[in-house]
Amino acid sequence: MRYLAITFCAFLLFAPVPILAQEEAEEPEQQEQTEEEREERRRVRRLGDVVGEGDGEWSMDSPVLDMPAQPAEPPPDVSLPNAAQDARLQELLRSRAFAPNDPDIQDALSDLMDEVESDAASALSAGDIDMANRLAAVLAEIEPDRPVIGAIRDESARLSTVNDLLAQGDTALEEGRLLTPPDDNAHDHYQAVLAVDDGNERALAGLAEIHQGLIDQAMQLGEEMDYEGAEELLQQASEVHEDPAAIDQARSDLVAMQERQIADLDESVVAAIDEERYDDAEDDITQLVALGHDRERIDRLRSALEDARLYGRFEPGQVFSDTLEGLGVSGPTMVVIPAGSFMMGSPEGEDDRMNNEGPRHRVNFERGFAMSQTEVTVGEFRAFVQDTGHVTDAERAGGSRVYDLRSGRMDRESGINWRHDYAGDDADDDLPVLHVSWNDAVAYVEWLAEQTGRPYRLPSEAEFEYALRAGTQTPYWWGEGSPDEPVENVTGDRDQSPTGARWNVAFRRYNSGFWGPAPVGSLEANPFGLYDMGGNVMEWVEDCWHDSYVRAPGDGSAWVNPGCSRRVIRGGAWSSTPAMSRSAFRLSSAPDGTDMRVGFRVARDI
Repeated sequence: MRYLAITFCAFLLFAPVPILAQEEAEEPEQQEQTEEEREERRRVRRLGDVVGEGDGEWSMDSPVLDMPAQPAEPPPDVSLPNAAQDARLQELLRSRAFAPNDPDIQDALSDLMDEVESDAASALSAGDIDMANRLAAVLAEIEPDRPVIGAIRDESARLSTVNDLLAQGDTALEEGRLLTPPDDNAHDHYQAVLAVDDGNERALAGLAEIHQGLIDQAMQLGEEMDYEGAEELLQQASEVHEDPAAIDQARSDLVAMQERQIADLDESVVAAIDEERYDDAEDDITQLVALGHDRERIDRLRSALEDARLYGRFEPGQVFSDTLEGLGVSGPTMVVIPAGSFMMGSPEGEDDRMNNEGPRHRVNFERGFAMSQTEVTVGEFRAFVQDTGHVTDAERAGGSRVYDLRSGRMDRESGINWRHDYAGDDADDDLPVLHVSWNDAVAYVEWLAEQTGRPYRLPSEAEFEYALRAGTQTPYWWGEGSPDEPVENVTGDRDQSPTGARWNVAFRRYNSGFWGPAPVGSLEANPFGLYDMGGNVMEWVEDCWHDSYVRAPGDGSAWVNPGCSRRVIRGGAWSSTPAMSRSAFRLSSAPDGTDMRVGFRVARDI
């Protein structure tokens, strides 16, 4: 029975081969066949050659062939995009299904897979990953060890990662997340793309869009007259994408915008004065100061306004003093601080920055104010005590902290008060008064206001930092790092105490010439004409302590809460390290606290 089934199957499959050969031999004059028919006959003959040989007719007497009645294995369901290659593939797969171990079929299939592998490699090289994947799927089914398969899979995974990152970058760009928050902004996503696909056009285009977006934001800040912020954005833009011409053009546009705003405001001031809108004129002048208008022109406009209002005899930078009517002597020497605006606090990238120095925010001073040129001296405080009989908190507490020259420690010592210096010795009258509390400082300014009839007070924290910075935004009012010359009494590694001690943490290659507080005004004034703002002694200000600037006033006024338990101390001291000498550095203490490093200066409304 097996013999009959196999030979009958063979007859059904291959009987046409010899018959066609006979017909061709017996009918040489037959009409010419089409090319498709001839190809079909050749195919059938080839299929016959695979199974057996001979040109005789198949008969039931044929020898027994080891041919299965059904395919040994189902052919895989794969296809090739090239029609000719796919036809060969399907033919070979059908043949292999009946003769899976036939070497001729396997060789022919391997030859075809060589072609497919070459096509897949070409598609991969050309960037046609879809075609490469389609061909790789056929290779993986037929000959899974082909090297190109792994290469295509790796490239597919890489492109998938690239596409995911590009999508995230596009979304962040659309939502305006250009540089923040960290790890989820357009810039970081596009840079991640370039890390795995250098030169990716979409990522480069995205960075160019971020670059333009930052420029647009800078121009918007220019419209709002925040040119410091605009310059910061332009700097960021230059780091995102290299297009110096666009940055130069933006800076040029901002300069033109600033000049236009200045010209418009100048005309507005004149018109406001003519129309007796004095408050409007003052506001416009304040903006002109913030915009950096010509100083001489600002002075002339202020003079015109002051003359028109019959108010004010001062101009920025003017030095004056009020008479203490009850004593017949002059009070502290005062300096007029110009109106303007500045960014209060430290930027996040500043070295040694403390969290309580932010968030950085703009403060606008619509009117100028006066601040004492130096700290209040021992002699000036003596006049107050003698006139009022005031008893300081240190005297009530029985002592204060002093610096021990022998041990280098700062410890409390009995009997110390405002009459003593940092080491507990009698203080000279030209030294800044020490060992005074916030309560003592407030008592002094109240007495000063009563004596002069003028609105004296402690400066607000914003006023102090504004006057300390004096138009600068660097960590110190003199710039970056150690001063080039003695400008402030702060720690220097060349300082030496009377006992030969030196500072462990100090400005390098710097020597102020003093160990302990210096007589007031001994060194250089800052650009606003104030001495010892960043050194000598730290100073009390009016504000209550807050551990951040969230909801801080933007008008420069003191931030006071009823019943607050701590007050702010600002400025550097003779013992301040570089970190503590920064313009943004701030401390706090109880209102009755005293120390050999803390004094105060006064402010006055004008």
